[in-house]
Order: sequence, then structure tokens, then C-alpha cells
Amino acid sequence: MSKVFIPAGYHSCLSLYDTQKAISLIKRVFEDTLCGNLNLSRVSAPLFVEASTGLNDDLNGVERPVSFDVPDIGRDAQVVHSLAKWKRLALHRYGFRPGKGLYTDMNAIRRDETLDNIHSIYVDQWDWEKVITPEERNVAYLKATVQSIVDAIVSTQRTLRAIYPQLNTVPDLVPEVTFITTQELEDRYPDLTPKERENAIAKECGTVFLMQIGGELRSGKPHDGRAPDYDDWTLNGDLLVYNRVLGTAFELSSMGIRVDPAALDRQLTISGCENRRTLPFHRMLLAGELPLTIGGGIGQSRLCMFLMGTVHIGEVQSSVWDDDTVKKCEEAGIILL
Repeated sequence: MSKVFIPAGYHSCLSLYDTQKAISLIKRVFEDTLCGNLNLSRVSAPLFVEASTGLNDDLNGVERPVSFDVPDIGRDAQVVHSLAKWKRLALHRYGFRPGKGLYTDMNAIRRDETLDNIHSIYVDQWDWEKVITPEERNVAYLKATVQSIVDAIVSTQRTLRAIYPQLNTVPDLVPEVTFITTQELEDRYPDLTPKERENAIAKECGTVFLMQIGGELRSGKPHDGRAPDYDDWTLNGDLLVYNRVLGTAFELSSMGIRVDPAALDRQLTISGCENRRTLPFHRMLLAGELPLTIGGGIGQSRLCMFLMGTVHIGEVQSSVWDDDTVKKCEEAGIILL
């Protein structure tokens, strides 16, 4: 059953032709600005990895990857969910030093995604990772990095509007970030569900970085699930903005300071994933052989949606949709790419 929501009277601000040009502009301008702000260099990245390496990410801990056999090598491969662990290994292999990082265009298939206005089985994002020092593994450094990303989005929005003034009707991104932990959010809205809490704080503040996702709250439940082997659950978060077109919180990025050996050891035990200790990536990390890093993913189609004021992610990316979604969009005059 379709979960698509189309506000009354909605129509795209741009023609189909200008939509394609605007998508290209957003990606080019934001990419350049982000690289300058965070000191990142572009690298090539895999579409799939060997299943036996432990490099793929299971995100919330339960998603199934798309797997296939490769007869010529006699092993199975998996289409990536994200590149969180691969990037850290790449920084090690390529010899990146503290203060420098990498980014790549990440394309993934998430087969278990529930399709709606903002979710597709096809994921496109800027995946980035940066080497840090032990002294930078703290909340202040995390917050400064988040602000640099928001600054890049604000700059991109200005450039986009200068070329497409019809997008001036799209609400401004609030440049000041409100930082709040998941426990503080639960205390603030104890009677709401996690998603309702996100909607409430985003509507109130505009731009929010919700910190410390993955660990158990005082209610006995985590705000949301996180895999135990990339983010440090005490030093991570989601960048949320308020999407006035949809009337909800809208996640643009999930990111964080990554696990060090102690955090990985602790989170593997908490999550009951002791078997991962024997995988090559995890052995290297537990032995202290990988650099300390911060990193994340920034949704390309999500950012385009937000800056262009579109109501459905299918307006800015090509994917597959159920018949009911296609019908409702056609009836509303919405063109899915």
C-alpha cells in the first residue's frame, strides 16, 4: 500500500528540464563547498564488496544486503549499504594524515527500505571520512564539523536561488544548528514516539543535530538503531531540518566520530555481535591499526528535494515504485524520473 503524501495544491517550482539542470548545479556546488570546508579529496569507491570482509554496513542492524555469487573468484559479493567501514580502511591504505579526508559518490541498493515520499530502494549520497587526532574525539569537534556542513548547504542554497529565482518560494535553511541529545529529547517530549519527537524539535528549531543515537535511553529503549561497528554511539547524530512542504523532520545526514578500539569492544558486546570480532576489518580496528576518523553520508537526492521544495524523492532521482504511488503522482501532475 502506498504511503505517499501529496499536499493540496502542490506543484513543482521548476520544469522537468530545469529540474535536471538544478540537480546538477546542487551536486556540483555543494560538493566543491563541502570539500573546501572539510579538506576532502575525491576517491573512487566500490559498488559492491566481498561478503566475507565485514566491510558492508547493516545500518540499523537488520537490513539485508543484495548478495550475489561471483563464480570466477568462488566467493559472494554484496552491493553496499554504505561505505562507512570501507572509507576508514581506504584512509589507512592511502596514507591520509590527520586533518585530511576523502569523499566519494556512493550508490547503494537498500532492498528492505519502506517506500514513501522520502525513501527509495536506491540511495545516492556523498560519503565522506576524515582522519582526526585522539584530542579531536569530542563533542566540540563533532559540533564544529556539523556546522561546517550546514554552512555548505546555506551557500549552495544561495547559489541555486541566484540562478533559479523561482526557488525563492522555498523556505530558507535555518543556518543556526540546535544541538540536542536523544536523552534530552526524550525528557522534553516523554509522551511522544521517537519520530514524533524529531518532528516536534525540527518544527520548533528548524535545523537540529540529534546526538547520541544507538544506545539505550532511560526509558529502556534506544531512540533508533545503529550498527555497532562504525559510529561511536556517544559521538554521533543525525542532521535534521524541518521540511515545510511535507510538514515533518527531514534527515539530510547521518554522521559521527567513529568507534575507537574501546568503543567497538563495548558496542559489540552490548549488541550481541561478538562474532564480528573475527572479521578482518574488525580485527584491525580492535588492534588499533586503523586511523581515528569522523565521517558520514549526506543524501544527494534528499538535499535536492529540500533545496528545490519537491514533495517526492522520485522527482529528483530514478527508482522503482509501487503502482499506487505512480498513480497518485500522475493524478497530482507529479513526474517521477
